[in-house]
Amino acid sequence: MLKVGLTGGIAVGKSVVGEMFVALGAHLVQADRIAHSLMQPGQPVYNEVVRHFGREILNPDGSVNRNKLAELAFGPPTPNQRSPRITDLNRIVHPAVIRSQEEWMDAISLQDPDGVAMVEAALLIEAGAAERFDRLIVVTCDMEQRVQRFTKRQKVDVEIARADVARRMAAQLPDEEKIKAADYVIDNSRSLEHTREQVQRIWEKMRATL
Repeated sequence: MLKVGLTGGIAVGKSVVGEMFVALGAHLVQADRIAHSLMQPGQPVYNEVVRHFGREILNPDGSVNRNKLAELAFGPPTPNQRSPRITDLNRIVHPAVIRSQEEWMDAISLQDPDGVAMVEAALLIEAGAAERFDRLIVVTCDMEQRVQRFTKRQKVDVEIARADVARRMAAQLPDEEKIKAADYVIDNSRSLEHTREQVQRIWEKMRATL
Protein backbone atom coordinates (compact mmCIF):
# COMPACT_ATOMS: atom_id res chain seq x y z
CA MET A 1 0.00 0.00 0.00
CA LEU A 2 1.15 3.51 -0.81
CA LYS A 3 0.81 6.15 1.92
CA VAL A 4 0.29 9.61 0.42
CA GLY A 5 0.14 12.98 2.14
CA LEU A 6 -1.94 15.70 0.46
CA THR A 7 -1.20 19.19 1.72
CA GLY A 8 -1.19 22.88 0.84
CA GLY A 9 -1.97 26.26 2.34
CA ILE A 10 -5.32 27.75 3.32
CA ALA A 11 -8.05 27.68 0.63
CA VAL A 12 -5.91 26.23 -2.17
CA GLY A 13 -8.52 23.58 -2.99
CA LYS A 14 -7.07 20.50 -1.27
CA SER A 15 -10.50 18.95 -0.76
CA VAL A 16 -11.40 19.29 -4.45
CA VAL A 17 -8.12 17.63 -5.40
CA GLY A 18 -8.70 14.91 -2.81
CA GLU A 19 -12.12 14.16 -4.29
CA MET A 20 -10.51 13.76 -7.70
CA PHE A 21 -8.10 11.18 -6.31
CA VAL A 22 -10.98 9.35 -4.62
CA ALA A 23 -12.79 9.19 -7.96
CA LEU A 24 -9.73 7.40 -9.35
CA GLY A 25 -9.69 4.88 -6.51
CA ALA A 26 -7.77 6.40 -3.60
CA HIS A 27 -8.84 6.01 0.02
CA LEU A 28 -8.96 9.44 1.69
CA VAL A 29 -9.22 10.79 5.21
CA GLN A 30 -9.20 14.48 6.16
CA ALA A 31 -7.13 15.51 9.17
CA ASP A 32 -9.58 18.36 9.79
CA ARG A 33 -12.43 15.88 10.26
CA ILE A 34 -10.32 13.79 12.60
CA ALA A 35 -9.54 16.91 14.64
CA HIS A 36 -13.23 17.80 14.69
CA SER A 37 -14.14 14.38 16.10
CA LEU A 38 -11.37 14.61 18.71
CA MET A 39 -12.78 17.92 19.91
CA GLN A 40 -16.19 16.54 20.74
CA PRO A 41 -17.27 16.93 24.39
CA GLY A 42 -15.79 14.24 26.61
CA GLN A 43 -12.74 13.59 24.44
CA PRO A 44 -9.30 14.15 26.04
CA VAL A 45 -8.33 16.64 23.31
CA TYR A 46 -11.56 18.58 23.91
CA ASN A 47 -10.85 18.77 27.63
CA GLU A 48 -7.30 20.02 27.07
CA VAL A 49 -8.34 22.61 24.47
CA VAL A 50 -11.05 24.00 26.76
CA ARG A 51 -8.65 24.05 29.70
CA HIS A 52 -6.09 25.98 27.69
CA PHE A 53 -8.31 28.39 25.75
CA GLY A 54 -11.18 28.84 28.17
CA ARG A 55 -14.90 28.21 28.04
CA GLU A 56 -15.49 31.28 25.87
CA ILE A 57 -14.73 29.05 22.84
CA LEU A 58 -17.80 26.92 23.57
CA ASN A 59 -21.29 27.06 22.12
CA PRO A 60 -24.26 26.97 24.52
CA ASP A 61 -24.50 23.18 24.02
CA GLY A 62 -20.86 22.71 25.11
CA SER A 63 -19.46 22.02 21.65
CA VAL A 64 -16.42 23.93 20.41
CA ASN A 65 -17.18 27.02 18.35
CA ARG A 66 -14.45 26.61 15.76
CA ASN A 67 -14.62 30.23 14.60
CA LYS A 68 -14.07 31.51 18.14
CA LEU A 69 -11.24 29.04 18.65
CA ALA A 70 -9.64 30.14 15.37
CA GLU A 71 -9.89 33.81 16.40
CA LEU A 72 -7.94 33.06 19.57
CA ALA A 73 -5.49 30.64 17.97
CA PHE A 74 -4.60 32.74 14.92
CA GLY A 75 -4.82 36.13 16.58
CA PRO A 76 -1.80 38.25 17.49
CA PRO A 77 0.15 37.25 20.60
CA THR A 78 -0.77 38.91 23.88
CA PRO A 79 1.85 40.92 25.84
CA ASN A 80 2.74 37.77 27.79
CA GLN A 81 3.17 35.58 24.70
CA ARG A 82 5.97 35.38 22.18
CA SER A 83 3.96 33.69 19.43
CA PRO A 84 0.33 33.27 18.33
CA ARG A 85 -1.60 30.63 20.28
CA ILE A 86 -1.89 28.42 17.21
CA THR A 87 1.38 26.87 18.43
CA ASP A 88 -0.38 25.79 21.62
CA LEU A 89 -3.40 24.46 19.75
CA ASN A 90 -1.21 22.44 17.41
CA ARG A 91 0.74 21.02 20.34
CA ILE A 92 -2.51 19.72 21.85
CA VAL A 93 -4.21 18.48 18.70
CA HIS A 94 -1.50 17.25 16.30
CA PRO A 95 -0.22 14.19 18.23
CA ALA A 96 -3.73 12.78 18.60
CA VAL A 97 -4.57 13.48 14.96
CA ILE A 98 -1.37 11.77 13.79
CA ARG A 99 -2.15 8.69 15.92
CA SER A 100 -5.63 8.49 14.37
CA GLN A 101 -4.17 8.85 10.87
CA GLU A 102 -1.75 6.01 11.54
CA GLU A 103 -4.55 3.77 12.81
CA TRP A 104 -6.65 4.59 9.74
CA MET A 105 -3.78 3.81 7.35
CA ASP A 106 -3.11 0.52 9.15
CA ALA A 107 -6.76 -0.43 8.67
CA ILE A 108 -6.68 0.50 4.96
CA SER A 109 -3.52 -1.58 4.53
CA LEU A 110 -5.37 -4.66 5.76
CA GLN A 111 -8.46 -3.85 3.69
CA ASP A 112 -6.64 -2.97 0.44
CA PRO A 113 -2.95 -4.00 0.50
CA ASP A 114 -2.38 -2.73 -3.05
CA GLY A 115 -4.29 0.52 -2.57
CA VAL A 116 -3.44 4.17 -2.04
CA ALA A 117 -4.20 5.67 1.39
CA MET A 118 -4.26 9.46 1.25
CA VAL A 119 -4.30 11.87 4.19
CA GLU A 120 -5.38 15.45 3.49
CA ALA A 121 -3.88 17.85 6.03
CA ALA A 122 -3.10 21.56 5.82
CA LEU A 123 -0.30 21.38 8.41
CA LEU A 124 1.10 18.00 7.49
CA ILE A 125 4.67 19.23 7.09
CA GLU A 126 4.44 21.67 10.00
CA ALA A 127 3.25 18.83 12.27
CA GLY A 128 6.37 16.82 11.46
CA ALA A 129 4.33 14.07 9.82
CA ALA A 130 5.74 14.22 6.28
CA GLU A 131 8.21 11.37 6.86
CA ARG A 132 5.31 9.04 7.65
CA PHE A 133 4.29 9.03 3.97
CA ASP A 134 5.72 7.40 0.85
CA ARG A 135 4.71 10.35 -1.34
CA LEU A 136 3.87 13.97 -0.65
CA ILE A 137 1.58 16.06 -2.90
CA VAL A 138 1.41 19.84 -2.48
CA VAL A 139 -1.49 21.86 -3.90
CA THR A 140 -0.92 25.54 -4.72
CA CYS A 141 -2.80 28.52 -6.13
CA ASP A 142 -2.38 32.30 -6.08
CA MET A 143 -3.34 34.58 -3.21
CA GLU A 144 -6.34 36.19 -4.88
CA GLN A 145 -7.93 32.81 -5.57
CA ARG A 146 -7.42 31.81 -1.95
CA VAL A 147 -9.19 34.98 -0.84
CA GLN A 148 -12.12 34.41 -3.21
CA ARG A 149 -12.50 30.79 -2.13
CA PHE A 150 -12.27 31.68 1.54
CA THR A 151 -14.84 34.47 1.06
CA LYS A 152 -17.28 32.03 -0.52
CA ARG A 153 -16.64 29.27 2.03
CA GLN A 154 -16.91 31.45 5.13
CA LYS A 155 -19.54 33.79 3.69
CA VAL A 156 -17.64 36.90 4.76
CA ASP A 157 -16.60 40.21 3.22
CA VAL A 158 -13.64 40.05 0.83
CA GLU A 159 -11.44 42.31 2.96
CA ILE A 160 -12.21 40.30 6.08
CA ALA A 161 -11.34 37.15 4.15
CA ARG A 162 -8.10 38.69 2.88
CA ALA A 163 -6.97 39.55 6.40
CA ASP A 164 -7.96 36.13 7.73
CA VAL A 165 -6.18 34.28 4.92
CA ALA A 166 -3.03 36.33 5.47
CA ARG A 167 -3.17 35.66 9.21
CA ARG A 168 -3.54 31.92 8.71
CA MET A 169 -0.85 31.79 6.04
CA ALA A 170 1.55 33.41 8.51
CA ALA A 171 1.12 30.33 10.73
CA GLN A 172 1.96 27.96 7.87
CA LEU A 173 5.11 27.24 5.91
CA PRO A 174 5.36 29.31 2.71
CA ASP A 175 4.41 27.48 -0.48
CA GLU A 176 8.03 27.61 -1.58
CA GLU A 177 9.09 25.53 1.42
CA LYS A 178 6.23 23.06 0.97
CA ILE A 179 7.15 22.61 -2.71
CA LYS A 180 10.75 21.77 -1.76
CA ALA A 181 9.45 18.85 0.29
CA ALA A 182 6.97 17.63 -2.34
CA ASP A 183 7.18 14.65 -4.66
CA TYR A 184 4.41 16.15 -6.79
CA VAL A 185 2.96 19.67 -7.08
CA ILE A 186 -0.56 20.46 -8.34
CA ASP A 187 -1.25 23.99 -9.60
CA ASN A 188 -4.91 24.60 -8.83
CA SER A 189 -4.90 28.13 -10.27
CA ARG A 190 -6.61 27.37 -13.56
CA SER A 191 -9.64 25.32 -14.62
CA LEU A 192 -10.88 22.21 -12.85
CA GLU A 193 -10.08 20.28 -16.00
CA HIS A 194 -6.47 21.44 -15.84
CA THR A 195 -6.32 20.30 -12.21
CA ARG A 196 -7.94 16.97 -13.10
CA GLU A 197 -5.33 16.35 -15.80
CA GLN A 198 -2.54 16.87 -13.26
CA VAL A 199 -4.26 14.54 -10.80
CA GLN A 200 -4.60 11.86 -13.47
CA ARG A 201 -0.90 12.04 -14.36
CA ILE A 202 0.18 11.83 -10.74
CA TRP A 203 -2.22 8.96 -10.07
CA GLU A 204 -0.78 6.95 -12.96
CA LYS A 205 2.77 7.57 -11.72
CA MET A 206 1.89 6.50 -8.18
CA ARG A 207 0.00 3.39 -9.31
CA ALA A 208 3.01 2.39 -11.41
CA THR A 209 5.10 2.14 -8.23
CA LEU A 210 2.80 -0.37 -6.54
